[in-house]
Amino acid sequence: MTAAPLVSMTAISKSYGSINALRDVSFELRPGTVHALMGENGAGKSTLMKILAGVTTPTAGEIHLKGAAVRFGSPREALDAGISTVFQELSLLPNLTIAENLFLGREPRKRLGGVDKATMERKARETLRQLDLDLDPKRLVGSLSIAERQFVEIGRGITADADVVILDEPTAALNAADVEILNRHILALKAAGKGIVYISHRMEEIFRVCDTVSVLKDGRNVSTVPLASVTPKQLIALMVGRELSELFPPRAERQDSQVVLSLDGVRLTESSEPVHLKLHRGEIVALAGLEGQGQRELIRSIIGQHHPFAGAVEVKGQRIDLPVSKNSGVRQLQSLGVGFVPEDRKDEGLFLDLSVAHNVAIGLHGRRSASSVAKGYRDTVAETIRSMAIKVASPESAVGSLSGGNQQKALFGRYLALGSDILLVEEPTRGVDVGAKAEMYRLIRDFANRGGAALVLSRETLELIGLCDRIYVVHDRTIVGEMPAAGATEHAILEAALHRAER
Repeated sequence: MTAAPLVSMTAISKSYGSINALRDVSFELRPGTVHALMGENGAGKSTLMKILAGVTTPTAGEIHLKGAAVRFGSPREALDAGISTVFQELSLLPNLTIAENLFLGREPRKRLGGVDKATMERKARETLRQLDLDLDPKRLVGSLSIAERQFVEIGRGITADADVVILDEPTAALNAADVEILNRHILALKAAGKGIVYISHRMEEIFRVCDTVSVLKDGRNVSTVPLASVTPKQLIALMVGRELSELFPPRAERQDSQVVLSLDGVRLTESSEPVHLKLHRGEIVALAGLEGQGQRELIRSIIGQHHPFAGAVEVKGQRIDLPVSKNSGVRQLQSLGVGFVPEDRKDEGLFLDLSVAHNVAIGLHGRRSASSVAKGYRDTVAETIRSMAIKVASPESAVGSLSGGNQQKALFGRYLALGSDILLVEEPTRGVDVGAKAEMYRLIRDFANRGGAALVLSRETLELIGLCDRIYVVHDRTIVGEMPAAGATEHAILEAALHRAER
């Protein structure tokens, strides 16, 4: 006999003025199951879950929890009713400690009513240990990496002892080992009879941990099916409304011999071995390897956001000794045509409250005098939005209102508007859907085909293999292998790193 649903959402609609975010959507979650919710960015997935989590209220429709009609006016009401949510947009408070964030709103109390900090920190330490995190509960969240913050957010969600756990892109900032830890906890929650909603764009994870999938498109139901009954290709077709015959565009047929960027003897620490690499015009080169082996530090050393021990970078024949200034490094490299696209586009890349036009044109302001004609910016912005197919109602719309994929395109567009011909890219498709991924791959390849060059790092090894022309394998802060991307495999990349590790 099939168990009655934990959650039943019927005919849910949500409008923001004239925009219909959800139209007559129904969704059921059963106990002891992991239910994937999929669709392109803007399909309505997060809106539907925000309604269930009490973040927003529906325009129409009904919600039943364990058979009883409910209507939440706040996330606290939803949490008290047994619904815990980990949203894609991290909600941690950076000026509070890990322990304070983990138990925010449900702090253990002393007999006289004060917060029992000792108990809170002890329980936080236990939670961190369960998540295989070696972190001090007294540490401020603002000092953590993105991946560490993501795990603290996950820890807060899955330790709330809720019957329903909503995970919205929980692995976007996690490496493969961290994903395995999370999967163990998801399966434990499932075994305990909890219902888990899992929102992700990573197809491999969906098929590994989920039982059922519901697909939304343009705010409407498309299909709900057991995952065992569909293939990844069929699921992609449901999401985008068409077959994706090729996710990655074809590689360039021949490589330019001109070196436009090189690292010469870069040592990230006093004890690490020197790094030498070359990036040619028209080429996309990957920095691959296990998480935390120095890929990020290498890219950030070039623009002054990491302080290496020694070495130099050469850009189009101009040698720059490292380290470069943290305050002026980005601007110095930008003047040489180098653009930096950070992993955290929201905190490090974009000004979310400002318009798309401002975010695209901001680099141009430094190149022109105060008497420059503003119309020149408007033309450049309009052409950038058109050429990159950024979906926005108006150039004056706040960039924070766009989907993840369109935000990423706006950030790329800033450097294309500047005329940059070298891009340093961290996680080019973090938090974007499969359709937007294909668009981003095409944009980067088009950039290279026009004579640009890109140095890319990503946690998704298959992304690096499919997108790039050549791969450097990084381990222990140095390069331990190099191979053409065509024909490369995850196994070959891992073997290159582990072979070095075993020496």
